[in-house]
Amino acid sequence: MQTENHVSSLKTDLVKSCGTFCVLVGVTGSVAALKLPLLVSQLLQLPGVDVRVVTTEHAKHFYNPAEVPVRIYSEKDEWELWTQRSDPVLHIELRRWADLFVIAPLDANTLGKIANGICDNLLTCVVRAWDISRPFLFCPAMNTAMWQHPITAQQVSRLKEFGYVEIPCIAKKLVCGDEGKGAMAEVSTIVSVVKEYLQKPDEGNPHP
Repeated sequence: MQTENHVSSLKTDLVKSCGTFCVLVGVTGSVAALKLPLLVSQLLQLPGVDVRVVTTEHAKHFYNPAEVPVRIYSEKDEWELWTQRSDPVLHIELRRWADLFVIAPLDANTLGKIANGICDNLLTCVVRAWDISRPFLFCPAMNTAMWQHPITAQQVSRLKEFGYVEIPCIAKKLVCGDEGKGAMAEVSTIVSVVKEYLQKPDEGNPHP
């Protein structure tokens, strides 16, 4: 009975309204995940935008779900929803629902997974199933020392080769006390980039 209720809830929650631009926000285990409530709230202020969130387990450490005004999907939902062949597969349903996927923040661990095709949780399964004709934005966020490791540039470059769009990290004093590049782009910057896709939804990728 509980599974039936979950499936019914999913079908209702992921119904696309005509004229709505559906934004899926991915959040991973960086301290910058604490900005999730602000990011979602600002995205919802864009005309015609609907938002859902897909989270990794480690990301949950940094934000209060009660402050996020939309449904948050996590690993538990993927496995609770599917019990038999006719049940929906959550990462596919999310992929179908979303017009744009933005991962903010994208931590070093998940960056490495995506660059190498690993899909071992709900978020990375959505990434692996993503329709690359649709916009995919990523916002790296990590400690400066991690950002400066040679493999980071290689992995960011790999994502760009897939056609994904980087919203570059910025230099500032990090929560750990270090100062340098590695902080997630400002929420206002992320929202502005998403807004570009609303203005030109049929003209492809506005970024080089």
